[in-house]
Amino acid sequence: MGQLEVICGSMFSGKSEELIRRTRRVVIAKKRIAVFKPSIDKRYGASTVNSHNGSSVEARVVDIGDTESIKDIALREQVDVVAIDEAQFFDDALVDVVRDLVRRGLRVVVAGLDLDFAGRPFGPMPVLLALADDVTKLKAICVKCGEPAFYTQRLINGQPASVRDPLIVIGGKESYEARCRKCYELRED
Repeated sequence: MGQLEVICGSMFSGKSEELIRRTRRVVIAKKRIAVFKPSIDKRYGASTVNSHNGSSVEARVVDIGDTESIKDIALREQVDVVAIDEAQFFDDALVDVVRDLVRRGLRVVVAGLDLDFAGRPFGPMPVLLALADDVTKLKAICVKCGEPAFYTQRLINGQPASVRDPLIVIGGKESYEARCRKCYELRED
């Protein structure tokens, strides 16, 4: 029987690290796995999923509007497990692809931001969270006060971004910080 596991949280909460950990356990169990990532995420390497602590695993790169290729590869290669990193960047068609894979008996592990920098549900993640058999919500550490952080603070020239700024800006510590609810800021202008 298939199942859907969703790993979510803010940036720097360890989502990719947890996805990599689960991927390694699948390999130890001698199961077949295919790992995917969106083509727009080139921060650490073109064909690997990487955590901020340096862990990595090989991945197939998929265009954000071509989620059907995830299903095609998984079925053609007869894998047992599909792992998808940075799922928030894919289009809403990812939901149907994941549903179909789970119906076919595959275990699907999805990792992604549940909220965008403006605190809004991000991409297909809200639906995937609602459909999940298991949800792991990770917390980062607030860079301001040290409390658990659920928000991703985007910074532009060291200042909080405006709600009107572009939704997707690929970056790391130079552009984003983990913040708790109290320390999170969003300009409304």
